[in-house]
Amino acid sequence: MGFGLVVRFTAHDEEAAAAFDRLAADALVGIRSHEPGTLVYVNHGVPEEPRVRVFYELYVDRSAFEKHEQQPHVQHFLSERAQYLESFEVTFLDELAAKIAPATGDAR
Repeated sequence: MGFGLVVRFTAHDEEAAAAFDRLAADALVGIRSHEPGTLVYVNHGVPEEPRVRVFYELYVDRSAFEKHEQQPHVQHFLSERAQYLESFEVTFLDELAAKIAPATGDAR
């Protein structure tokens, strides 16, 4: 099925986390418009850790992820994110089992 990953980002402080969120939101505009192979791309906040963000990303396949990485809006995100971050950790995922909900038309 898909190719996924989880990325845990820790910002320098809460102000940097807010700036990081704006950078991620800008990238998301391009992802929505230009990446049909990106199935899920979500920036999560962690309630007890205000400096932490967790991205969950799911792509049709590895090729779609590789195309995602080459998009100008993603390249901009990747080149700018370091100024806001203390650290980040990427975990790639292999699907073992799944439940996929039918499309609801919600293309936030």
